[in-house]
Amino acid sequence: MMALHSDSATWIRIATLVYTTTYINFNYLLVSAGPYVSRDTGGARQFWHVTDLHLDPSFHLTDDPRKVCFSSKGSPALNPGPYGDFLCDAPYLLIRSAFEYMKQIDQHPSFMLWTGDSPPHVPVKELSTDVVINVIRNMTLTIREFFPELQVFPALGNHDYWPQDQLPVSTSEVYNAVADMWKCWLTDDALATLRKGGFYTQIWNSTVTQQVLRIVSLNTNLYYSPNKETLNVTDPAQQFEWFEGVLKSARQHKEQVYVIAHVPVGYLAFARYTPAMRAHFNERLVKILRTYSDIIAGQFFGHTHRDSLMILHDEKGNPVNSLFVAPAVTPIRNAMETESNNPGVRLFKYNEDDYNLLDIWQYFLNLTEANEEKKPDWKLEYVMTTEYGIKDLQPSSLHQLAKQFTEPQSKQFSKYYTNYIVSYNGTFTCTGDCKLNQVCAIQYLDVVSYVNCILHGGL
Repeated sequence: MMALHSDSATWIRIATLVYTTTYINFNYLLVSAGPYVSRDTGGARQFWHVTDLHLDPSFHLTDDPRKVCFSSKGSPALNPGPYGDFLCDAPYLLIRSAFEYMKQIDQHPSFMLWTGDSPPHVPVKELSTDVVINVIRNMTLTIREFFPELQVFPALGNHDYWPQDQLPVSTSEVYNAVADMWKCWLTDDALATLRKGGFYTQIWNSTVTQQVLRIVSLNTNLYYSPNKETLNVTDPAQQFEWFEGVLKSARQHKEQVYVIAHVPVGYLAFARYTPAMRAHFNERLVKILRTYSDIIAGQFFGHTHRDSLMILHDEKGNPVNSLFVAPAVTPIRNAMETESNNPGVRLFKYNEDDYNLLDIWQYFLNLTEANEEKKPDWKLEYVMTTEYGIKDLQPSSLHQLAKQFTEPQSKQFSKYYTNYIVSYNGTFTCTGDCKLNQVCAIQYLDVVSYVNCILHGGL
């Protein structure tokens, strides 16, 4: 049985060994009946969104629950099994099972969005730049193994650096390393800005429509509160200026835009008055997104590990953009928390003519059952339009849904909260302050409207 050692060389060896050692029995992979999405579905196509893999190469089963994984930080694992534990980051077996399931249920996605965070939640001293790079390489190779021909658009997460959160405003070893890894997916122009500041833009070359889709991958980790590298910096890496220039050009050329990033804009649903990034950066980003909302067809994030949505409103209160935070593959939670999430991946359905978002198929793995049965039985958790009785994922549809959430004893909100924690525990409820925090974070992304929502009880 593998012993745990905290030196960097051992971490690199384990991270490499995890990818190169074949120990998964694919006969145990079950594919539950789900909605098959063909390539020709009346003008609709689909793409994957995965986020927060958080591979923990140290995960292994042992008699001592405190030594199951580094990511539990010494807390005893609760009920570990081959596919993980709720106090640990994802074992490689769990991550492979997710990609194998994705490969089997839908053979023709247009592309994949991958919004960051590959390394585990472990103390800074346990990692190094080399370890972080090796873990990201491991995940990159794993995705390419399962989807060798698929276009992938990645974004960096706050853990995709060492020390974590401290992503810099200029070129670095990590930026250069990921640029080298992702040459198979990105153009030379995209790689140039990725090396410079961890962000890029690239055209999606569709074969079925003349409408151009531009992907913009932001490095919102530059705006993340724990990042000391960007303290007192007005425009870290000049990304705001670059972003506005990209959007201005996209509007002139009549392009549609998908914005992807790790740390989301807006306010955290679990911490009142707390934006996901520094407040002044959040306000500036909201302003830019409002200005160019007419060409932004979707925004996609990770980071929180929870399944959530947001609606961007203009200054007059009109809904103008839909934003989606995908749940994590890792099931980890802090030992002091009562809630976690089951592992999840999602498939978006979009209109191939204008890239408007039509629906979400959210898939999940009941981790407790998977460990008990020693089989990763991934399942469909919900189809969003069916779950909530909405027409599509457009801002007006989500705006009306959010208003239903604010109603007393809202069944719609009860369903939303169960999905928020990825069916972790159907008995958990969110009322009072918990619900107020949620409904205000969903509807209001700028400080004035958010605070006003809190002060007026979500009305």
